[in-house]
Amino acid sequence: MPTPHISAENGEIAPLVLMPGDPKRAERIARDLLDDLRLVSDVRGIGAWTGTYAGTPMSVMASGMGIPSLGIYATELYRFYGVKKIIRVGTCGAMSPRVKVRDVIVATAAHTNSSVAQLLVPGVSLSLAPSYDLLHAAGHAAKKLPDVTVHYGPVYCSDHFYLARPAVTEGLVKLGTLAVEMESAGLYATALQEGAEALTILTASDHLFDSSQDMTSAERETSYQAMVRIAAQALIG
Repeated sequence: MPTPHISAENGEIAPLVLMPGDPKRAERIARDLLDDLRLVSDVRGIGAWTGTYAGTPMSVMASGMGIPSLGIYATELYRFYGVKKIIRVGTCGAMSPRVKVRDVIVATAAHTNSSVAQLLVPGVSLSLAPSYDLLHAAGHAAKKLPDVTVHYGPVYCSDHFYLARPAVTEGLVKLGTLAVEMESAGLYATALQEGAEALTILTASDHLFDSSQDMTSAERETSYQAMVRIAAQALIG
């Protein structure tokens, strides 16, 4: 039955979900990727579409921006709609010198300044990591795209978009952090809580230390094909 934030009926959301943050990007991905497409939810401007990919039922639903928004949608998908796997597909700001704009990043862990890592078990800051099976499947799918540069490593999930903290950024870079974004820690924590699977795959839309190749807002909506192809293939295994 519908939840407070999703109007789809039981069975209208597939067990496999791609989750971009941007509602416009979600619709574009759904229309480009899925066959037999239908809109199954459109509450608060957050659309969800269900169709098939390579003959397998799959849904695409936006998360909005930040951990709290994603946490609501991911929890309801896992808990009330029987979703088994969610892959976040989004943009990020590269911070590692070896990552270039338009490169793809598969997030093997999510560092965060959010309290989300400390809320599930009192007194413990949990390690937030993806499903190994999805991670392995993404690596296999990426090998089929030899012209795409794919990086594997941790990302930093921040609660504040505009807060400049050079010392924090410098420390994260020294420890091998690849990029910054705002949702992955919430997705990984929610998957832990719900006993489900999750992964984040990102496209670098800008670089913290080199703005010369930053994407425009329009490019951020459309420069995702490689990332989405890897994610869709990973979902179906």
